[in-house]
Amino acid sequence: MSTAENSTLDDLIDDWLTLPDVAEQLGVEVGAVRGLVDSRHLIGVKRGPRTTFQVPAAFLVEGPDGAPHVVETLRGTVMLLGDAGFSDGEALQWLFTPEESLDARPVDALRAGRRAQVRRVAQALA
Repeated sequence: MSTAENSTLDDLIDDWLTLPDVAEQLGVEVGAVRGLVDSRHLIGVKRGPRTTFQVPAAFLVEGPDGAPHVVETLRGTVMLLGDAGFSDGEALQWLFTPEESLDARPVDALRAGRRAQVRRVAQALA
């Protein structure tokens, strides 16, 4: 990812987590978080002064039990965007850019349980 692309993402995304941070919040080993990335339940980019792989903190939400977990509907949306030719950086940019038809950022709509609406908009991009 280029420096310009990272700048754009930094303008859109305020809070980033490293994989060890995600593991700590979820109460799992870092290897399990790597598995979430490999299976596309989480996406991120290399960024920061040491170019570490990081994911947006907004991908973690509080579950009914009060414990953090990954936004359940993120994976399907990420897969759909990937099928449309989006890189992970481009998918992050789309997810965190306000979408007029949703009256929200797609990530916020997913966090609010509006999966079908988000995916309809994403499908139109293909």
